[in-house]
Amino acid sequence: MSRPIDPEVLAALQSAFEAARSGDIPGLRSLLDLGVSPNMTNDKGDSLLMLASYHGQREAAELLLSRGADREKANDRGETPLQAAAFKGDMDVVRTLLDGGAPINSQAGNGRTALMLAAMFDRTEMMQFLLDRGADPTLASPSGATALDAARQMGAARAAALLEELAARE
Repeated sequence: MSRPIDPEVLAALQSAFEAARSGDIPGLRSLLDLGVSPNMTNDKGDSLLMLASYHGQREAAELLLSRGADREKANDRGETPLQAAAFKGDMDVVRTLLDGGAPINSQAGNGRTALMLAAMFDRTEMMQFLLDRGADPTLASPSGATALDAARQMGAARAAALLEELAARE
């Protein structure tokens, strides 16, 4: 039989999620210093790093990475922090995660790479950055779709043109 969690402990843990989400660096640092795990997850499987990444909190992501956050930890939907940052279009967080060791071609649980997500939303600047850092445009999702297929399906004309030009050069 498990014991109920002390309400003060529960409040501290919940405040860690809010600190990551809102970018409260002093609060997050304090909680990590008290022993809160940088890899703690909420009921959706979102880690502190996932929340910081999804909400564009670059400094929080840097702090969590410096404290050992798992840069590849996927949530219950199979999304990684890098995929979340690419989905949101946050170049600073994408750069921070890659500089912190996130694998650029990770397909995690949902099979999409950061490049595929950037292509879907016609984010050509992010796509070029990811390609320059080693993103593989030929990787396919479990359904067989590549970044080019994702761009075409979403009507992302600039992204499709960039990937078509790249393919023509190879």
